[in-house]
Amino acid sequence: MDIRHLAYFSEVAKHLNFTKAASTLHVSQPSLSKAIKQIESELGVPLFYRSKQLELTDAGKAVLVNAKLVLEAFQNLTTELTDILELKKGEIKIGIPPIVGPAFFSKLISKYKELYPYVEIILTEVGSKKIKEGVEDGSLDIGLICNLPVNNGKFETMRAIHDPLMLVVHKQNTLANRSEVDLSSLSSEHFILYQQDFTLYDLIIEECINKGFYPKIVCQSSQKDFMVEMVEAKLGVALLPSRIAHSIHNPNITAVNLVNTNISLKLGLIWRKDKYLPYAVRELISMAEEIIEVK
Repeated sequence: MDIRHLAYFSEVAKHLNFTKAASTLHVSQPSLSKAIKQIESELGVPLFYRSKQLELTDAGKAVLVNAKLVLEAFQNLTTELTDILELKKGEIKIGIPPIVGPAFFSKLISKYKELYPYVEIILTEVGSKKIKEGVEDGSLDIGLICNLPVNNGKFETMRAIHDPLMLVVHKQNTLANRSEVDLSSLSSEHFILYQQDFTLYDLIIEECINKGFYPKIVCQSSQKDFMVEMVEAKLGVALLPSRIAHSIHNPNITAVNLVNTNISLKLGLIWRKDKYLPYAVRELISMAEEIIEVK
């Protein structure tokens, strides 16, 4: 059994389909089937139930758990060797929240690319919940998330930014004339809210409930510009981080301070504790510690 056969088995287990796995691996289906049969022969157990629907046997499930560990260890080894040979080359897979990420992360990325132009940076825009999942399963190297995980032994963390939320309303809304607004006074307003895979969604819902009401949600989005457009169309109000709210240059939109509330955007970087970090990723984290200023 070699590492390639374990990779083949892991891919078949992922898709539960030989044809899809062969296509992903760019090998012929007969070659893939032969490799799986060879593993089964060496281990002396069947790994799949081969009926109408391919399924893992109990032995197959056990092998899959250990195969993932072996493949990850092998990946760490090859990555570390690459670092030694090519210090400034590589790629970094970063997860950022689409509404808040670019506004707070662009300076760091720009500076990093100046120093390491040959490192490819792959940005994935999803909510904080999915970013944590991606960092945990290894599909992301590092993530910028809202509200760092507390007492979670899986992640290393670095606090980055603390930014209070502001109320964003149409200028014709009576709330636009106030210098500050208590969240409890928004019970009759319609909310343009973040999608449910955003941590801020949960925080806003919880804080509204604490204020005695459940928000009337008319729209959910992952895009800041779309949320602002909905406010301009008078469909409702939005709660956005102050840095973003102040950057909206639209004569029909007004940003108002929120008072008597603890909801704020708390951005931080996370990466996995037990995973080898490539040189390129370590350099990004080191640079972040110098550039990002916690407020």
